[in-house]
Amino acid sequence: MARFMFWAKWVFRGALVLFVLGFLHYTLPQHDIVRITNTYNRLTTVGAENSWAYSNPDTGTAESTTTRDIRFIEAVYENGKPMVYRNEDTGWIWPPYFKYDSSNLQAAAGNLKSTAEAPKWVVVTHYGWRLPILSIYPNAVSVRPATGPDEQIIPWVSIIVILFLIFLVVMIRRMWAQFWERTVEPAAANMGEAFDSAEAQASGFWARIKRMFGAK
Repeated sequence: MARFMFWAKWVFRGALVLFVLGFLHYTLPQHDIVRITNTYNRLTTVGAENSWAYSNPDTGTAESTTTRDIRFIEAVYENGKPMVYRNEDTGWIWPPYFKYDSSNLQAAAGNLKSTAEAPKWVVVTHYGWRLPILSIYPNAVSVRPATGPDEQIIPWVSIIVILFLIFLVVMIRRMWAQFWERTVEPAAANMGEAFDSAEAQASGFWARIKRMFGAK
């Protein structure tokens, strides 16, 4: 039983760590240097299996609860690998990008289109994943011209958020340790003393009872 509890504890911890890392990787901004090849709108069916990866219908245009008119941006990496981004407003919901300018972003992306013969490299900031099997696309947040396909980008936002979360976890652990030391351990010690005292009194009581009946 002890071995099962040991492995169950570590499996739970591992699953929790993977969930947190996946959540951060999906939510935090990422930067791609690509060449935009096309921009367009498309009626897209959003089902139960991928609705979590799309914005709420009220934050963008929607034909119905399952079919939406969504903006897309097609692009290509320097190595020729294709990439497709959706371009939806996020509104005031999660993730907190507060994006309301998808129309302007679509116009800016269209203005930066280029060909392989005369490439214009751009930096697309986005969040989310590209999962073709579920028709999931990362959501573009901003686009800007890049200095070149090898431009070095430092993800300051992700660094600050991760450092803040590490600081928060350390502070919570310290607060919990202090709470445990100052509150839980003294309470447990007092409870143990109370049990010991009660046990001693009970032992004395039964000893007197035995002596009483033994005297008879």
